[in-house]
This record gives sequence, C-alpha cells and structure tokens, in this order.
Amino acid sequence: MQKVKYYFKKLKYTILLFLNRNTLTLNIHPSSTFNINRLQLKENCAINIDEQSQVEGSICFDGDNATIAIGKRVFMNGYLIAAQSIEIGDDVLISWGVTIVDHNSHAISFSERSQDVVNWRLGKKDWTNVKIAPIKISNKVWIGFNSIILKGVTIGEGAIVGAGSVVTKDVPAWTIVAGNPARVIREILEDER
Repeated sequence: MQKVKYYFKKLKYTILLFLNRNTLTLNIHPSSTFNINRLQLKENCAINIDEQSQVEGSICFDGDNATIAIGKRVFMNGYLIAAQSIEIGDDVLISWGVTIVDHNSHAISFSERSQDVVNWRLGKKDWTNVKIAPIKISNKVWIGFNSIILKGVTIGEGAIVGAGSVVTKDVPAWTIVAGNPARVIREILEDER
C-alpha cells in the first residue's frame, strides 16, 4: 500500500501528494468534486480544477511536469492521459468512456519502440521519438461517450463531438463532428447556441 501525505495551504485546497517519489499538485476549488478511479504520476505534475466541476474517471500522467487544467462547471467521466498538457475550458461535458491523450504513446519506428515495455516497467521509457502536442478543449463543448481525442487537437467553442468519434484534427467552433476520423456533420445554428 502506498503512503500518501497531504499538505494543505491556506484553505485554497492546494494539495501536494507524494507517491513513490513523484509529486502531484492538486488545486481544487472548494465547490468542485474530484473522484478518480486511477491516478498514475510522474515527476512534478499538476491538476487544476476550477469551481463547480465534477471530475471522475482516470488520470494518467505519462510525462514529467505535465499539467491538466479543468475549468468551471465541467463534468468529466473519461480518461485523461497527459505527457505535456491538456486544457479543458468552462461548461464542458465529457461523457463516460472518452479518452483524451496528448501523445502517440510510442514511436512509429519499431527500432525506436522495441524496448518500450521493458523500459516502461523500469520507469525509464524514452520519450525522445514520441510525438507529443497539447490538447485544448474550449468552452461549452460536449464530447459524446466512447470518443477519442488525439494529440495536438483544439476543439472550438460550443462544438459537439458525436459518440464514438475519433478526433484527429481541430474542430471548428459551433459545429457537430462525428465519425472515424471525425468530420464536420453540420454547423450549430445561432438559435441552437
């Protein structure tokens, strides 16, 4: 069983967790809830959760110094995997089974990934040849269940991602996208916003 130490600073709900020599800084607004099924850490990672948000699911930090920022009035019941940065705006709905990952996990070339399993187990995975790019989910977005959001994507304000979609490119604001890969289905009209 891992020992967990909690350090509170001035009732701002900043918590420093020390797990197996890794540090996580949690900044949680008092009106928000944070209930995760699984947490995996690397060195000096941070989670910031603004007011009136409900964050559930799993969070996995694959890289050191990675950050996850979650805005106001967000409901999240998915899986976040960050090696660098995932930013979620205000009034966002992320349904169950959604996976958001800001990297490719492995190099394309087999010679560069051939030792990944062994090195990962030893805590020495080489990220040099793995493509990593931050993800930004803008305000008022709704991501349907079992969708996948991949590295480097920005989802524009008010966009809707249909259930089961794989988002590989930026999503324009106020559009509905769906499919694998996700494509624009239609614009969200002014009277629907």
